This record gives sequence, structure tokens and C-alpha cells, in this order.
Amino acid sequence: MKVRVIAGVVVVIAVYITTIALYASTGLGHPSQVSKSTPTTDGTTVTIDLNEVHSVKGDMVANVTVVPGPGLVDPQTHGLLEDLSVAVQSAVTPTRRTWAKGMVPDVFPVALILAGDPGAYPFDHYRSGPITVELFRGASHVPIRVTPAFFDRVPGWMFHIPSRESGAVPGVYRVDARRSPSTAAFAAVLVGALVAIATLGAVVAVQTARNRRKFQPPMTTWFAAMLFAVVPLRNALPDAPPIGTWIDVSVVLWVIVTLVASMCLYLTCWWRHLKPE
Repeated sequence: MKVRVIAGVVVVIAVYITTIALYASTGLGHPSQVSKSTPTTDGTTVTIDLNEVHSVKGDMVANVTVVPGPGLVDPQTHGLLEDLSVAVQSAVTPTRRTWAKGMVPDVFPVALILAGDPGAYPFDHYRSGPITVELFRGASHVPIRVTPAFFDRVPGWMFHIPSRESGAVPGVYRVDARRSPSTAAFAAVLVGALVAIATLGAVVAVQTARNRRKFQPPMTTWFAAMLFAVVPLRNALPDAPPIGTWIDVSVVLWVIVTLVASMCLYLTCWWRHLKPE
């Protein structure tokens, strides 16, 4: 008995340490640079901060920051010496921002398209459409293709920009997004908790039906509490997946069925053990 208790404690501690280590290494959401930028000939740089991922809607929100080169800015007012525009392709809606002469470029959000299967949660992964960033100076309509810097600022997600293949068009980028291992570990712990309460409910009901344990009337409320705990636990999954994913079909549904069956079996014990004299 002592060996089993010690083994159980060791397993719990190991799972706890592993979960914390994964969260500290991949889930804290510390800003990390995914790719470096290359300034244009006039020194202008563009930064794209990835801030939110909407897996169900199929997009991710990013903030675009344009830092004009020294030759485009008045050193005293820090305003632009000529009009400046930036166009971001692969957005949900065509996005173009223009700052007139004398203005200071501000940060603006864009929604970038993502393609993937949210039903594979928490092992789902996504890829953006081809992303391009172009600048327009003054009255010129000739675009200047920019190499932006991408930053990951989304907790629980990891981003990667694949290297361009030979013959690929320069200045075109795709972003691969996948959930961090800490998210998968978090989901595994909650799924384990759901399976555990269903197992406990079944064991209690079966052992009582076999007369291995006495019927306890207060336990009926315990079954009800376990049943109503299923939905909050399911919704506690990080970035909870849409209803009907494989977790609902293979785990949540059968946890509910097991708990209801266990409650019904326990109530038959109530009918049998507490019949009137």
C-alpha cells in the first residue's frame, strides 16, 4: 500500500513539474522575434506584431508599425517630409494606411487570413496566406517591397516562417501557427480530470450495487455535482474549441453518459436499500 501511495505521489509531482516547465518555456507569451527585418534603401522598417489568433474565425490580428527612415522625418517635429503609405496583402479586407506630410505614423491593426482545422484541437495548426508589405512614397505609385520583422506576442501559440523555396517570389511570407506544448499539456490534464470523475462515479455506483459498500443518501448530490462540473471543465480548456470537436465526441459525451448511468444505478440502490418496512 505504501509503495502505491509513494508511486502515486511521484507521478503527480512529475506531471506537475512537467506542466510548469512546459508553460515556462513555451506558454508564457514573452515577445519573441520570429524573423528579422531588412530596412529599405531609405532606412524605413516595418514590424508586424502577432497579437491574437482566432482559430474558429480563421484569422489572426496583428499590429503593423512603420518606422520611417531618417530622410523621411523632420528631425525637429518628427513628422513626415512627404506622404507615406503602406499596403498589407493577405488581409481579410484590403488594408492600406496613408499618412500625410507632417503626420507621425501610428500603429494600426490588420486581420490576416489563417487556414487550418480547429477540430483537431489541441493539435491543430494553421498557415496564413501569402503576406506582402509594400510602401508608397509621395505621389509615386511604384511600390517598394519591404521585408518586415515578425514578433510573436500570443500566449499559448508558437509561430514559424518557413524559409523561401528556390524560385519563390521575394518579399512574400507565410506564417505557420501551432499551439504550444504547454497548451496541449493543459488540455491533457483537464481531459484526464473529466475521465477521472466519470471513473470515480462508475466505481462508487457499481460497488454500492454489489453491496460492497453501504448506500449513503448524501452521495446522490455528489453525483449531481460531478455531472454539472463537466461543462465548466470542458470550457476551461485553453482557447476552448468549438462544440463538436473530437474531444466532445470521444471524451465529454461519454463522461456525461457514464455519470448519468452511474447516477441511475445508484438510485436503484436507493430504491432497494431504503424501501419502507
